[in-house]
Amino acid sequence: MLRTLTALLLCLSFVTIAHAQSADAPAPDRSATGGAQTLDDILARQRGEVVADDLGTGATGDDVPNVGHLQPLGGASDPDLWRALKHGTADVTASNNGPAATTLFQDGGMWWLEFRKGPLITYGSLLLGGTILLLLVFYLIRGRIRIDGTKTGRKIERFKAVERFGHWLLSGSFILLGLTGLVTLMGRKVIIPTFGHEAFAALAAPSKWIHNNVSWAFMIALVMVFVMWVYHNLPHRSDINWLLKGGGIFSKGHPPAKKFNAGQKLIFWSVIVLGTSISVSGLALLFPFEINLFGATFDKLNSWGISGAMGLGELPATLAPHEEMQYAQLWHAIVSFVLMAIILAHIYIGTLGMEGAYDAMGSGEVEEQWAREHHSLWVEEVEAKAKTPTESATPAE
Repeated sequence: MLRTLTALLLCLSFVTIAHAQSADAPAPDRSATGGAQTLDDILARQRGEVVADDLGTGATGDDVPNVGHLQPLGGASDPDLWRALKHGTADVTASNNGPAATTLFQDGGMWWLEFRKGPLITYGSLLLGGTILLLLVFYLIRGRIRIDGTKTGRKIERFKAVERFGHWLLSGSFILLGLTGLVTLMGRKVIIPTFGHEAFAALAAPSKWIHNNVSWAFMIALVMVFVMWVYHNLPHRSDINWLLKGGGIFSKGHPPAKKFNAGQKLIFWSVIVLGTSISVSGLALLFPFEINLFGATFDKLNSWGISGAMGLGELPATLAPHEEMQYAQLWHAIVSFVLMAIILAHIYIGTLGMEGAYDAMGSGEVEEQWAREHHSLWVEEVEAKAKTPTESATPAE
């Protein structure tokens, strides 16, 4: 036992002395390789000694003398060439002249992949599933919101044909985009393990085509809806009272509201703001490497101190083209999940949740009593416009 301990101590002593000598030893002569690594560097690395990582960053091939087996390809060793490419010092050209052609190394892809197939899908699914569950619970507790008063049988035009067209174009395209987007995002993790590669292939190809092309209809409808309804969705003093009373959803009676109540205005601005953000990030994905959104944004957040205040630290302001695409894809998906959850609530209220609400976008005409209960201020405006001005009597001669 004593002999074993003595032998171990001697070995450790020799290793320590060897490391100390290597640390004190002068830098090896690399003039023969133009500053690139030598055989001594390779052997030192094999012994576990620290060798500078920047060796050969200026050695790109043409200016390095041929020293035999260390320079197998045109006077440049593979490790030195790859190291120069990594440090951005290699004098190389690419056959592709696109924005990302000169980016050979991009080491940010793994975190994006892990986040995409992990937290993004997990929390996105929980958001949508949780929203559906909450709406179901609310329906079981509250039931359908009925028309309180006696129906008159008279109809009031609420939305014109062009307004309904814009609404259905927006909603229909968004539903298609949501479904095809979920197939694209979750297909590899859900569809392939459950139904196989063939089933995913049969869905993925048409989903991609639909997603890319229906996106234009969504953006056109977004502009239409904004132009038609932005005036009616500006804040009004009645909105405060409506919010304080919860829109009458949890109590008897309904607070006065104009053509759009405060809840509908929140839906409207959510669709406009989030839909615009989804559209811009979608354009960045439709035209790869042409629209860079995040590098400049991160730089502003850093300079304004916002990133530090939010505990995010210093955000990367210099991004490779591929990183811009990765951030665009994540943002596109995250914002889409949020808007899908909001739209689920909107669909519930407009169909199952409230009696008479669907008629507004179905036929465009609503029951007068429904309108008086939910949009009394708007009904007063409609009736005021419908009244014919009384002509002044002609004075007698």
